[in-house]
Parts: sequence; C-alpha cells; structure tokens
Amino acid sequence: MFYSSEKRKSIYVNGTKEYRYRVLDISVSLLALLISAPVLLIIMLLIKISDIKAPVFFKQKRIGLDGVSFEMYKFRSMVVGAEKLKAALLERNEVEGLMFKINDDPRITRIGKVLRKMSLDEFPQLLNVLQGHMSIVGPRPPLPEEVEEYTSYDKLRLLVKPGCTGLWQVSGRNKLSFQEMVELDLYYIRHRSIRFNCLILMKTWRELTGKGSGV
Repeated sequence: MFYSSEKRKSIYVNGTKEYRYRVLDISVSLLALLISAPVLLIIMLLIKISDIKAPVFFKQKRIGLDGVSFEMYKFRSMVVGAEKLKAALLERNEVEGLMFKINDDPRITRIGKVLRKMSLDEFPQLLNVLQGHMSIVGPRPPLPEEVEEYTSYDKLRLLVKPGCTGLWQVSGRNKLSFQEMVELDLYYIRHRSIRFNCLILMKTWRELTGKGSGV
C-alpha cells in the first residue's frame, strides 16, 4: 500500500462514499457494453480477419490503486510484438515526460488506426471496470516502468482507481506534458464527486461523437 487511510483523508476533500462510485461504474459499464455489443462483435471479427493467428485482445500490465498491478484489456491495434519494437522508437517520442506517444506509429495496424481514431480500442477496459481494477472516470493507468520513475508527488495520482476516461483525456490529452497530466489528475482527486464524474463523461461523449474541441 502506498498511503495510509490518514494520508487519504488529508488529500480527499469530499466525503462521497466509495460504493456510490462503484454503483456508477457498474451501471455505466453494463449499459455501454449492452448498447455497443453489435459493434464490438464486428470489431472483433475485423481484427481476427486482418490477422487470423493474432489475438483479438491486447493485455498489458498497468499500475492501479495504491500501486497494485493488473492486466488492462484493449482491442489489439498494433502488430504482434509491438512492445518489443518500442525501444527503437523512443527517440521519436512526442510527449514530454514519462509517457510515450508518436504520430504515425509504424506498429499500428490499418484497422488499429480506425479504432484508435474513434477510441474504440479502449472499450474492453469496461471489463476491467466490472472486475474492480478500474473506474469509469479516473487518472490514466500508468505502465510499471513509468511508476518506477515517479516522485512521491507523482504517486499521489495512484490514490484512486485509474479510469477509462478522465480529466486529462478531455483537457488536451497528448498536447499536455506529463506534469500537466499529473496536476489535472490531482485536481480531479481533490474535487472528485459523482457530479464531476458525470460532467467528465458528458465531455468524453462529446469528444467521441466529434462535438467537442478535440482530444
């Protein structure tokens, strides 16, 4: 455990009980999976057709609440073995700080480009939400190697479950530096509430439907 209950109380400024967030997480996840089921089945079929031998889902170790690791799910949008190719691309990293992101990543498949553009590759994370590893709204789940470089201040963003979407995703996303992301996450944690979560979900929907300012 990274922090004691006393430390949590010194950072949280709202008293909303955790079970309310859990109810929201389960409700939104089940509804989203039910509504999107036909589309998700088509996506799975297209991924499999593109490479019959490759898996449909991509599983990656991430760090969640209190530094506990879990396997995060995504639809596979990259070639098999993409993580091994990352080292050769590090010098092209376009995000300042401890994150890695480049435009026109050569590891991304053709179907993967479409999925990423519409954020459809993220949908399997709803399964992580149902399992209790993630929340619908929260900080971006970091990689273990990123957390190894965290300062004690950066680790404060691990005080809540990571989210499928969050304040960072609707506030500039890849245009922001790592430290700007941390500040947004800590702002979210300090002001966390059901109402705030619903507002972020509304902004996320606007981004996904092209009615927002762009992520």
